[in-house]
Amino acid sequence: MSSSGSAGLSKSLILKGMQCPRALYLAKYPPAFAFPPRPYLEAKFQSGNQVGLLAQQLFPGGIEIPYDGLSVPEQVAQTRQLIDAGEKVIYEASFAFDGIFVKVDILVRDGAAWQIHEVKMGTSLKEVHCDDVAIQYYVLANCGLAISSAYLVHINNSYERQGEIDVQQLFVGEDVTDAAIERQAELPELIADLRQTLACIEPDIDIGLHCNDPYECDFIPYCWQRIPEDSVFDLKGRGIKKFDYYYRGILMLADLPLDELNTAQRNQVEATLNRQDSLNPEGIREFLATLWYPLCHLDFETFDTPIPPFEGTRPYQKVPFQYSLHRQKRAGAEPVHSEYLVEPGNDPRRELAERLLAEIPADACVLTYNQAFEKGVLRNLAELFPDLADALLARVENVRDLMVPFRRRDIYRWQMRGSYSIKAVLPALVPDLSYDGMAVADGMAAMRAYHEMCALDDPVARAELRRGMLAYCCLDTLAMVRILGELERAVE
Repeated sequence: MSSSGSAGLSKSLILKGMQCPRALYLAKYPPAFAFPPRPYLEAKFQSGNQVGLLAQQLFPGGIEIPYDGLSVPEQVAQTRQLIDAGEKVIYEASFAFDGIFVKVDILVRDGAAWQIHEVKMGTSLKEVHCDDVAIQYYVLANCGLAISSAYLVHINNSYERQGEIDVQQLFVGEDVTDAAIERQAELPELIADLRQTLACIEPDIDIGLHCNDPYECDFIPYCWQRIPEDSVFDLKGRGIKKFDYYYRGILMLADLPLDELNTAQRNQVEATLNRQDSLNPEGIREFLATLWYPLCHLDFETFDTPIPPFEGTRPYQKVPFQYSLHRQKRAGAEPVHSEYLVEPGNDPRRELAERLLAEIPADACVLTYNQAFEKGVLRNLAELFPDLADALLARVENVRDLMVPFRRRDIYRWQMRGSYSIKAVLPALVPDLSYDGMAVADGMAAMRAYHEMCALDDPVARAELRRGMLAYCCLDTLAMVRILGELERAVE
């Protein structure tokens, strides 16, 4: 089943090296560098494991080769024993050839041959998935297994849950046999090149588009550490290829040819370099004239998962589980705060919708930051609950967007550096309010906290997490209150 090789490799290391040989080197020989934490990766890993376990039900009754507690040779030996014993389905089947170790998500006997089923938590087939399966095909074929076919199994995002999860509907299998076979001829040379990379010093490979294609590289903080603040990579907006400037030797905003930029980008560069603010009072007054009182500042938090959690949900559908509301009866009035956060494990949608309708007056202006998101949540709730639809859609009609004057640059602070997100606007306009140091400090963290809260049994830890989630969502709408106040003061 295996033969000796030089530098040990795995499928993931080969894929990393295909993206960037420097990343492969750094993965094998980690640099002395303090990498910032990336807690979202652990959440993604756990979600991937859940998808993988559920996909095993496509071929039930198999035996799994565990990773933990067994050495690579032991995993390989157990796989061979199951194959020789006539086992029809093996999960996490393990193979090694020429120092390359792979685990096949689901290996299915097909007469005298075998099928490879590689499971992904995405919703479509990508080129890199064919490389992934090709490496498995290469190792298994060289271990003497006949491969009849290879499949990429991914999530079907049009599936809607009705009752228990139907795995046959949740997953889609795409035949990638031909693509895997086509790649076989190039793999030996590629693997030899990667081993040569590991035998030398750290490759001097510059940053580039490959840093995020096909995946965000783990080593971006290390390789990008020499890129200073106010570089071309801080330029916001579309229609500009930042690496084109970088490859022309233009790194700093100060060196950009302004005539090649659009108006917003040129304004960003000039404002940043000159530490210059701008104000368009007429534009702000025009925006303020679209608002009325009573006014409700609204923010939702949502989660999504590849496995639909509740009746009538689809993969990756955004499910609202929390909101914060600050209500003002008149301009400048002290806001009254209310909030909702679902109890773990419950479908939040009906209770959330009813609470929201009770707390937002039918004639109120509903102020959001980036209205497309909140409108989308409200419309989805209206579709789900026909008896509440008229009332929910009436609130949709009353939604206004606090982002508008910032997107139009009616008011601009140079510290915003071209961004009009609330995370950029708040410290620029209201420096005494900050997300810094919060246990939950952004929407992704709120989603992670929700999943963690649902998994916790410890009531003390759950309560602490809940406090952090409520504090974050509350700050989102309090920030809107304060930002609106600054707009009103700017034109007094």
